[in-house]
Amino acid sequence: MPSKLPPRWFIRTAWVVHRVLLRIVGDRRGLRRPRPGGGFGMLRLHTVGRRSGQPRAVVLGYLEDDDRFVTLAMNGWDPAEPAWWLNLQARPDATVDLTGGSRPVTAYRADGPERERLWALLRDCTGYGDLEAFAAGRGRETAVVVLRPRPAGSSS
Repeated sequence: MPSKLPPRWFIRTAWVVHRVLLRIVGDRRGLRRPRPGGGFGMLRLHTVGRRSGQPRAVVLGYLEDDDRFVTLAMNGWDPAEPAWWLNLQARPDATVDLTGGSRPVTAYRADGPERERLWALLRDCTGYGDLEAFAAGRGRETAVVVLRPRPAGSSS
């Protein structure tokens, strides 16, 4: 039997509360590195709105793969793609805030054997629950997004 997700209103409320707490504590809590043994970290991703051109920010769970950050393009497991992923597809250069500061990154979608390897890493992460069941409930493939560091001041 697949795992059951909390109601959508609960997921969205948790996101809002997390963002407010990060603002209040000035990132002293809330952003974190991945934990040994498979716990995901939390980073803030800064993108540019694909239609508005305005700065956008979202907090995401991630894992590290060498010097890259790996996350899932999920929207609380809703079938719709998250806005941050649509923004990255239009403009892949972005910035991430980590516990140790900010870094410029370029995003891309992992495909083929790379996706399979990274999906296995994410599946084994203790923070995602039953990844396979949740992903199947979306009705579309969930993109594995890789955020590759780039030199400061450069663009791809």
